[in-house]
Amino acid sequence: MKIIDIRTMRGPSYWSVKHTKLIVMKVDLEEFAGTWSNAIPELPATFMQLFPKIGQPQPGGISGRPTPKHPPLNEDQLNDGEPLGHVIQHVALELQRMAGMPVYWGKSYPARDEGVEYVVFAYQEERAGRRAAESAVAIVEALCKQEEVNLKPIIDELHEIREDEFIGPSTYSIVAEAASRNIPYIALKNSNIIQLGYGVNQKRIWATTTSYTSHAGVEVAGNKNRTKAMLNDAGVPVPRGTTVYSENGLRDAIDELGFPIVTKPLDGNHGKGATIRIMNWEDAAAGLKAAQEYSRAVIVEQFIEGFDFRLLVVNGKLIAAAKRTPAAVTGDGASTIQQLIDKVNEDPRRGIGHEKVLTSIKADKHTLDILAGKDLTLESVLPAGETLYLKSTANISTGGTASDVTDQMHPYNVLLAERVAGIVGLDICGIDLMATDIAVPLNESRGAVIEVNAAPGFRMHIAPADGLPRNVAAPVVDMLFPPGSTARIPIIAITGTNGKTTTTRLIAHMVASKGYKVGFTTTDGIYIQGVQLQKGDCTGGQSAEFVLKDPTVNYAVLETARGGMLRSGLGFHTCDIAVVTNVAADHLGLRDIYTVEEMAAVKGVLPRTVRKNGWAVLNADDDLVYAMARTVDCRVALFSMRDDNPRIQEHVEAGGVAAVYEEGYVTIYRNSYKLRIDRAAEFPITFGGRAGFNIENSLAAALAGYLAGFDKDEIKTALRTFIPSATKTPGRMNIYKFPDYEVIVDYAHNTAGISKFAEFMEATPATRKIGVVSGLGDRRDEDTIGFARIAGRIFDEVVLRQDRDLRGQTAEQIKAIMERGLRMDKPDLPITYIEHEPEAIEHVLSTAPKGAVITLFTENISAVLAKLDEFEAKFA
Repeated sequence: MKIIDIRTMRGPSYWSVKHTKLIVMKVDLEEFAGTWSNAIPELPATFMQLFPKIGQPQPGGISGRPTPKHPPLNEDQLNDGEPLGHVIQHVALELQRMAGMPVYWGKSYPARDEGVEYVVFAYQEERAGRRAAESAVAIVEALCKQEEVNLKPIIDELHEIREDEFIGPSTYSIVAEAASRNIPYIALKNSNIIQLGYGVNQKRIWATTTSYTSHAGVEVAGNKNRTKAMLNDAGVPVPRGTTVYSENGLRDAIDELGFPIVTKPLDGNHGKGATIRIMNWEDAAAGLKAAQEYSRAVIVEQFIEGFDFRLLVVNGKLIAAAKRTPAAVTGDGASTIQQLIDKVNEDPRRGIGHEKVLTSIKADKHTLDILAGKDLTLESVLPAGETLYLKSTANISTGGTASDVTDQMHPYNVLLAERVAGIVGLDICGIDLMATDIAVPLNESRGAVIEVNAAPGFRMHIAPADGLPRNVAAPVVDMLFPPGSTARIPIIAITGTNGKTTTTRLIAHMVASKGYKVGFTTTDGIYIQGVQLQKGDCTGGQSAEFVLKDPTVNYAVLETARGGMLRSGLGFHTCDIAVVTNVAADHLGLRDIYTVEEMAAVKGVLPRTVRKNGWAVLNADDDLVYAMARTVDCRVALFSMRDDNPRIQEHVEAGGVAAVYEEGYVTIYRNSYKLRIDRAAEFPITFGGRAGFNIENSLAAALAGYLAGFDKDEIKTALRTFIPSATKTPGRMNIYKFPDYEVIVDYAHNTAGISKFAEFMEATPATRKIGVVSGLGDRRDEDTIGFARIAGRIFDEVVLRQDRDLRGQTAEQIKAIMERGLRMDKPDLPITYIEHEPEAIEHVLSTAPKGAVITLFTENISAVLAKLDEFEAKFA
């Protein structure tokens, strides 16, 4: 078996719009065709022994709720000859589930090549998903070869990846709550920071610190002495104590405080280095040493009798309270302590790290020290009914448990918690206190506030071992996005084979003219408020995220090309308006898209992401684009170059909205009303009406603007003030007027594009029409011939050149195909072959006759435009 290709989807894609985190794998299985049903009869039974839980529901995901049942894979199916790709898909999913990542969706199907299958499945953590893909293929291949398979090292590695990559249950709960409200989120690279919302409306969280978390509050909470002093001054009960740096200081503290005491590092967290209920000097010295592993300064304070409680305050309100119990075992008179630990860890709610509701108990050095202090070892047998605490603190991350006690809180203690959060200055605040009973006022129970925590963990509240789970993430999201506020910015996305860049720029210009701070992406770069911040083809998901992450942007206009959708999916899950200009034969045969219909399915991903009340703007003159209306779950608006298009008439009669080119005008149809925007010839982008393809682009842009809420005059002004130029629309109909001739620079690179350009050239007078053209090595021969044939019809003579990247073919192959196409209708067409583009341009500029129109179909737009600017300067 061989993995031919593996891709990671991070947004809606060709394979699924709903499931956005997918591994897409192409696997060569020909060597093992039929293995399951024929060659090795015992293989299905072996497989089911290796994966006994495959197809079964599994409880206790990170949210504490049962995970859904996934489609089963059983021995009967395997005996019936289940396709190997389907088996690999299930193995990849099961491996992730076994490592604590509850993922279930997947599919597999044959590829075009014999013996090759696509395997598509969900992942939780990207790196784990790719590793699971590789492992699944290796495991299935080993089984087919009747080799031994050891799952443990694979599961251990996936566990390790999960612990490294997972954002944690607290962050996850906030993200999940935000997602449930349709608030988008982006994980910022090289950090644990999550962005909620887009552009100017974004907020950020880092664990349970937020955009509103006070730095001063975090500093106060991080210094336990300062916290205690502030709380004491405000009348909050706190333990008496002091800070020491040595054993001499420790002796002085004990003389003043007496036993029992607690030692803990001044700047510690999560209970690290803390020792409680110290009753003698030896344990006190050991506690000092343990604390100084984390901080030279060590707090020594009174030990307060009672239970350990954690109170959670969000935005000034008490949200939840939990009673925490350290990791413990209870003896049965027969089992060793280690056996008792193992039995506790069999609880399906326990897992490694944060993967489940509870964390497995680990007998670490701290545990061994506790046992040694009681003259016990892991091999000791506890008397029946005796409870042994294995940790000195009640942290959930070390195996402790929590019980919800929110409803038992005395009003005095509720007020106390809210005052403490305000005194310290934290928007999300965890308050640790010791008390015999949380239902009794703290000042009456001789309890005390022990510690205040910034970035408190939520796991004990969202999934307590006992009591009601609390949705503590909801008030966090309420705080970040109060009722009436929005997390989003408007998104207009554009796709199609031709015209999408020009349409994108037209819409971005229109939006900017309205006063919005626009971020937009195109095939030539990323622009924020009119400034190009990145160059190159920026039409994929990462470029979209670049715009959506920018804190100054309040409107996004995103060109979206097929390459990005096939490579990694979209960079957003929903948009407000999606425009599809057309679908034609281009890039066929690349990334497993072989037909125009398949290409339409790729482009059709975009309108399927439009929110329910948004708009899909579709070209009614294009059969494949028009058909997309049947696949969307939003409102549809159509545009057409024909005012007699029956599709438009039917659509408008049914109450729909459309834009039509009629009697020279761009006109909006709505019900029985017409809104004439302006004569298309008045738009500079149409070159006096000669560029029909840009009239079509203007229709799409005007319709999108109308649906976005812009009025007629705003649309008209924007279209009249959009001046095509090498700066504004590089490589899109850039016209240079020299004393003796004109030069047009354009990016037409496929049959559909050059066909529309041909209409423009027919309306353009010239003494001689000269084209500098090239073929593309990654196109099918028939596509290259079709492109060349139309070029041969347009031009009176051609200079044939080569791109720098031949994309898999030789210069001789491309030259032969192009010459064949160029002369199909004009056998005597003059063709000059100059391999390199700079020399080809130099030649045509120096030899063109007076009155000629030269067209440069260029690959290297910026270099060609720079050369023409330099040439133009000679005539200035």
